[in-house]
Formats: sequence, C-alpha cells, structure tokens
Amino acid sequence: MLSLPAWKCPEWTFNASLVNTSSPEFTEEWQKRIRELQGAIMVASCVQMLVGFSGLIGFLMRFIGPLTIAPTISLVALPLFDSAGSNAGVHWGIAAVTIFLIVLFSQYLKNVAVPVPVCGGKKCHTSKFYLFQVFPVLLALCLSWLLCFVLTVTNALPTAPTAYGHLARTDTKGNVLSQAPWFRFPYPGQWGLPTISLAGVFGIIAGVISSMVESVGDYYACARLVGAPPPPRHAVNRGIGIEGLGCLLAGAWGTGNGTTSYSENVGALGITRVGSRMVMVAAGCLLLAMGVFGKIGAAFATIPTPVIGGMFLVMFGVITAVGISNLQYVDMNSSRNLFIFGFSIYCGLAIPSWVNNNAEKLQTGILQLDQVIQVLLTTGMFVGGFLGFFLDNTIPVHLHSRNKAWKDPPFDGGARMVLVEDCSLPQRELRERPCDGTLDGPGREGSLEERGLLVWNQMQEDSEETAKALEVYRLPCGIGTKVCTSSCTQYLPFWPRLGAGSRERGRNLLARLFQDPSGARGKGASETKL
Repeated sequence: MLSLPAWKCPEWTFNASLVNTSSPEFTEEWQKRIRELQGAIMVASCVQMLVGFSGLIGFLMRFIGPLTIAPTISLVALPLFDSAGSNAGVHWGIAAVTIFLIVLFSQYLKNVAVPVPVCGGKKCHTSKFYLFQVFPVLLALCLSWLLCFVLTVTNALPTAPTAYGHLARTDTKGNVLSQAPWFRFPYPGQWGLPTISLAGVFGIIAGVISSMVESVGDYYACARLVGAPPPPRHAVNRGIGIEGLGCLLAGAWGTGNGTTSYSENVGALGITRVGSRMVMVAAGCLLLAMGVFGKIGAAFATIPTPVIGGMFLVMFGVITAVGISNLQYVDMNSSRNLFIFGFSIYCGLAIPSWVNNNAEKLQTGILQLDQVIQVLLTTGMFVGGFLGFFLDNTIPVHLHSRNKAWKDPPFDGGARMVLVEDCSLPQRELRERPCDGTLDGPGREGSLEERGLLVWNQMQEDSEETAKALEVYRLPCGIGTKVCTSSCTQYLPFWPRLGAGSRERGRNLLARLFQDPSGARGKGASETKL
C-alpha cells in the first residue's frame, strides 16, 4: 500500500543527515501513513473475522488436501532464501557458529540430560533436565550474541561502517538502546484518528487473504511438529477468527501491521519440540512487558544481523521440509500429482519474482484493482496454494481409479455390500450401497487415495472426535466442557464438537459389513482399518 505514489516519501527526507526527526513536519509525515494503515487494517480485519467465525474457511477445508497444503507451507520459507542468505552473509563466521550451535543442541545433544538441583520438603536432590532439547535456539542465540559482544569489545570486528562484518558488532544499534524510554504505555488512537481509503482497504484485504492461506498451512505444520492431531475445522475457524481480532486490536493501537501466524515460530517449534500453550502464554506476557518497558525491547533490537541470519537458515529449512512432508499421504508415483506439486511450487517462485520486477506491466487503469493484483501475485504462498487447490480439484484421472471400495464375499449368497468413496459428494464421505460388481460414478476428481485425501479426511474426522483432539483444541478455562455447555453452542462453527457418535456409527457400519447375521466374521474377510 505504501508503494503507491501518494505515499512515497518526499524528497527532503531522502538525506537522513539533514532531517530533524523531532520536527513537527517529519512527525506528521510518518504519522499520517500510520493512520492510513490503521484504518485499512481495522476494516480488513473485520473481513477476516467474518470468514473465520462464520465457518467459511472450515467449509473450504473439505476441498483442501495435501497437494494444497504442501506448496503453501513450502512457499512460506522458500522465497525467503535471499533474506536469510543476506543476513547470514554479513559475517558468515558468526552465522556458521550460530548454525553449528543450533544443530549441536537440537540434534546431537537433545537426549543429554543435565542434572539440576531440586529441593522438596527437607531433602534436596538432583533431577534430570533435558536443557538442550528445550532451549536449543535460546542457548545458541545467547552464546553467539555473547561471542559478538566479546569481539566488539576487543575490536576484533571492523569499526568502519562499510567494512565486511561491521554489522556483526553489538554496538551498531547502541543509539536504539540509549534513546528508548524506560516506560511507555501505548493506547488506541495514539497517532490520531484512523483514516480509511478504498485503495488501502483493498490492498490490506489482499494481504489478509494471503495471510489466511499461510495460517491454515501453519496450523497443520505446528500440529505435525509437536505430534498433535491435525486441527479440526472448528479449531481452524476459531484460529482465523482470532487472528482477525488480533488485527483489529493491532490496528486500533496503531502498530502499523496486522497479526498472523508467524512462520518462523513454526520452525522454532520444530527445533525446540516445545508446543505447550502455556509457553506461548508466557511468551505473550513477555512481549507485553517488552512493549511497556522500552529498554527491554530495545535490548533485543541489538542482536547482530548474522546471528539472526544463521537462525533463519535453520528455521526456514525446517519449514520447507514440513511442507514437503505432507506429500507422504499422496501417491507420488502418479504423474498427475507430480505435475500439480511441481507446477505449483515453481509458479509460486517464478510469478512473484517476475511481478516484482515488472509491476508497471500489470496496470489496468484502476488503482485499487492494480494494487490487489500486485499484492496477490507477489505472494508466493498464495500463488502456489491457489494453483494447488485449483488443479487438485479439477484435474481428472483414469476412470478405474476414481472410486475405491472395500469388498467382502456375499452375505449368505445375497447381494454384496461395499463401502464406496463417492467423489461426487461434497463431503467426500463413505456411503453404503449394493454392489453388482461394477464401480461406476461421475468421477469428476482424482481418486481420494491417489490425492492423499483418503488418509487426510480420515485424520480430519478423527481429529474432530477423539479425546486427544478435544483436549488439545478445547477452549480455555473449561469453556464448553464445564461452563457454556448449552446445546445451542454446538451450532457455532468455531465451537468444539464434544460428541463422537459419527465415528462410532462408522465402526458399526464396518462391523455389519464384515460379519454375517450370526455375528461371526465372514470367511475370507480380513481386518480392515480406515
């Protein structure tokens, strides 16, 4: 949005040495931009809350499978290779030390227990604590930061701003720490009354759409990394809605940006293996303290650039691998699936690169439309995710593989019953019908098994109903289980489903199919697991 001609910085601000940052003119220049962003973010956040809390995103999840999720997650990190490489390239030695420490702590020493003294009652004893498994990134960050500080104090790093490795010094941002106030309480409207423009709203809405696509991928990536069940639809609805609420609050407070799932934190989960919600709550409290006590936040701003670059190289690699790992549910011997995934990934890299370099060639004459097109086409995860979604739901396969069935010998010589995956049903659910030996059907889409949706949808159904999923994705403070347990709440798209009746019905159906009237298993029938 700020790349539009109306919001380009005036020429008198180009030379920073001649600008008085405390002057009223300069203050008004940046505050009016913040107010414009505030209004656009607040309006766009209402759209995101509507999509989440209405259940629209959960409805679309029935058409989203591994071939959509895999390129979306992978393209969260792949386009950032240039940023990670540039940060690490400030001083490859410091970046290599950071990478070495993260790999050492998270992979080689993760099973090494450190004795920790514990006092309980009248006796003191030692307890095993897996320090390197819990804090690999934090330990590597602190040690690399300390190394940079020692090299800065001893002037081992160059002092000239143009010299290679200068940004590895810890005093390059010393003025940030000295100028930061000790205490500052932010409040809504601190920069003035937010302003709203149509171009700004459409631009932020385009970003919100991309953010929702990324967030859905992040939810699945987090669940896979911490060993949790896949997020059920009500959890996805709730997550998108709460992100919209966070954007609304961020816009009101004038942060200049919205809130979304941070993909770098997904990489941190993969390295630390810590997925406790209480850890996230503690981190949120820490961030609140950092926002109120200015010196604390300013201290973290002094982390040297190559340390950040080394962390990015490891975390972005983990995110990319998590995205690709979703293909384990897909038949990758199928040329159809190979084409969808490869084409989606490559277009997600190529199209944003071209648009960034040739933005002037996408001018339609309508400012708002130009902005929406540019934002969407420069977001790799949106391009790749959209192509994966569209192609996976439209490209057909051979007729014989469009439907799958579990067969059993005839029941007492009668009509044989099968469970058929009917691809024509929007829910892609199993249905029971007599079988005359043929498995015909409309077959407009690829088979569920080939597309990975057979296992994927079964995981979704299990995550809706299992006790583990209810425990992981329940509402806090007993909401829905101890309080607010009215049956009316079950109709809310973002409310947890407490019943497991549909899964039991599916088991009973299988039992009927594979047993004769006397209750014994049919001859030749084998154990079948969905």
